[in-house]
Formats: sequence, structure tokens, C-alpha cells
Amino acid sequence: MGIQNWSESVILVNLAAEPYMGEELETVVAMVTEHPEKNVVIDFTDVQIVTSSSIAKLLKLRKSLFDNDRRLILSSVQPKTKSIFNLTGLDCVFEFLDNQVVALASIQVSCN
Repeated sequence: MGIQNWSESVILVNLAAEPYMGEELETVVAMVTEHPEKNVVIDFTDVQIVTSSSIAKLLKLRKSLFDNDRRLILSSVQPKTKSIFNLTGLDCVFEFLDNQVVALASIQVSCN
């Protein structure tokens, strides 16, 4: 799995494509439950499509983070994948940044 504790305050996920995406997202939800001080950056570089099941898991993760005043950033989302978020209106729910470096820097700046 592409999940790592990048720092004391950030979990970095290099998200796998379906069908493994759901399992990785469940693992991240469990990690955030155990460590509510963590922010999460999810890199979508390898993702071409997102199922409704994975969107539900992303929403669950976002709620858990939001309830603890933490951030969920989706980075490197391909245009085809981003269109799914746009069509469902979820582009206003999730925070999108261009790439992993920008996302990590954004969290580091907001923590200082």
C-alpha cells in the first residue's frame, strides 16, 4: 500500500487504482480514527476512475478529519477523474491542489 506517516501531522497516501482503492481508504480512515491529529494528503496520480463506494469512503474520511479540524487534500487528480467530482457537485466539498508537493507545503504553512 502507498500509505505513509509523512510527518507528525500528515498522512500521505499514494492512492492505488480500483479495486484496491477502497481497501486503502478504509485503512486511512482507521489511521485517522486512531490519530485524530493527522491531516491527510491523497495523491491521485495512478487513479483514472472513482467508484461510488470509494467516494463514500472519501466522504467518511473527510467528515472524520473535519470533525477534528483537520484537512483532507486531494492532489494530482486527472481531468477525467476530476469530472466525476464536478458532475456530482463534490468539487465544492473536497479540497483539490495541483500536486503532492503543493499539498504538503499547504499543510505545513497552515500548521505554523
